[in-house]
Amino acid sequence: MQSIIDLIYEYGLPSMFVIILLEYACFPVSSEIVLPFSGAIASTQNIRFTVILFASVIAGILGTCICYSIGRYGGSPILERIKRKFPKSKKPIDTSLEKFNQYGSFAVCFGRVIPLCRTYIAFVAGAAKQNIITFLVSSLIGITVWNTILIGLGYTLRENWSNVGSYYHEYKAIFIPLIAFLIIILILRKKFFKKIKT
Repeated sequence: MQSIIDLIYEYGLPSMFVIILLEYACFPVSSEIVLPFSGAIASTQNIRFTVILFASVIAGILGTCICYSIGRYGGSPILERIKRKFPKSKKPIDTSLEKFNQYGSFAVCFGRVIPLCRTYIAFVAGAAKQNIITFLVSSLIGITVWNTILIGLGYTLRENWSNVGSYYHEYKAIFIPLIAFLIIILILRKKFFKKIKT
């Protein structure tokens, strides 16, 4: 992880973009570290919050689309292959499948903030052949909310950015329902305005 931090220090926004993309593409990088640190570095380098947030959301969408594509073209066999190759992934994949079967597109939003789901929810959505537009919209909402919170905390705390991860783990019982509530409000608001237009 230290080498990733060094890369962000040295190359700034381009390295943040690539590392966030890799994190959303399921490379072993923790968003609870990368996103707050990216926010802290952006703050110290006088990069606007909207710029780093926009870059992070685009990176997240591109990264999660890689996983979605693998799931879509590999189908259920790819999920079984991942579970066999990485036994620790069995529980998160099964949890993601369960949530997806229960909540569909909502699960893609919520999965961004639930530790057991966030890594594999895009694979599951792809394997389930979820409509790409629905997947992208759901992902956009979830990724934007998640990145706004973590990057925003890092941007605000700056030198104390490393505390974000510990705060999240300590208060996730509050954070997850709160973020889920925000996502629901955003989705309902969008549907409400769509109804008004029609």
